[in-house]
Amino acid sequence: MLSARPGDLSDPRRIVDRYIDGTRLRLRRISVAGPAVYKLGQKVRPDENDPSSVLLTNMYLTAGEYEQLLGLPFAEVRKTRYSLEAGGTQYAVDVFEGRLEGLVLAESDFGEDTVHEPPPLAGVIAEVTTDNRFSGGTLARTDKDGLWALLSSFGIT
Repeated sequence: MLSARPGDLSDPRRIVDRYIDGTRLRLRRISVAGPAVYKLGQKVRPDENDPSSVLLTNMYLTAGEYEQLLGLPFAEVRKTRYSLEAGGTQYAVDVFEGRLEGLVLAESDFGEDTVHEPPPLAGVIAEVTTDNRFSGGTLARTDKDGLWALLSSFGIT
């Protein structure tokens, strides 16, 4: 988790994630220059007690298939994802919008069996990679008061 959006960001992609109620499924719309990309995905932790291991499955959808699934009840997250290179590593930096405005997360996939260290970026507040409170599905169901309570647990006021 970062205290602010870092400079030198590139490749902005607007992402709308809709976490379908009662499932582990995520409906995603990614907007860049050109046509949007639509995905239906599932992130599963094979062992709920080990948040470091995540299995991800994605299916690409047509715009029509995406529209059909929008009728399902969901909780939503909106963000812009940027690319950033720091310390020889490529990071994805998510800048959240709406009720989660002010939340900035940076992540990189280091592979399995890797100790997660905070990235070498200015403004790092905490390492939250394995903190379920920062999973997309949890954040989608977090209101502004819940976000501030979460941030205050890290000393942010």
